Amino acid sequence: MSRPGHPRTGPWTVDEVLDLPEDTHHRVELLGGALLLSPRESVPHQRAATRFAASLSAAAPAPFEVLEAVNVLVPDGLLIPDLVIADAAATAGAGATLHADDVVVAVEIASPSTRVIDRRTKPGLYAAAGIPHYWRLDLDPAPRLHLGRLAPDGSGYLDRTVQPGESTALTEPFPFDLDPAALRR
Repeated sequence: MSRPGHPRTGPWTVDEVLDLPEDTHHRVELLGGALLLSPRESVPHQRAATRFAASLSAAAPAPFEVLEAVNVLVPDGLLIPDLVIADAAATAGAGATLHADDVVVAVEIASPSTRVIDRRTKPGLYAAAGIPHYWRLDLDPAPRLHLGRLAPDGSGYLDRTVQPGESTALTEPFPFDLDPAALRR
């Protein structure tokens, strides 16, 4: 796949993607040598991401750090989750990327342009990378939070859905209570 303005053939590498000029219109990820372009986030998406990051940061104990839209190296390429909860020691020494081993939770906020990838493709990629938790926030028609924990055999995520008016009541990776409806106010 070639990117507009960057004609080429053959698979892309992580280094080549990281060397691309900043794209203010798209999020550029790498899956198996092919570029995945997604439009930049809408205002409701950004508001939810900011609120979610603030809530997580307030609850996260010292060994964790919450980051927005960071490059994460996975076996099949380079993904950019909307949020990550990562090992703070690893983030302190990181450059342009974090390794999946340093990510405890990958969070995606589904939007119309990313819904299929966030529901079907990314969970498998995050599971294959060994990321212990995958959470997905669906904003429409009402905020619902899907909390996935990696199955013991690493084959995928065992999900629990939290509806508006309910609480996450999480104990792992740290205690965290949130009603998904609060992310849209």
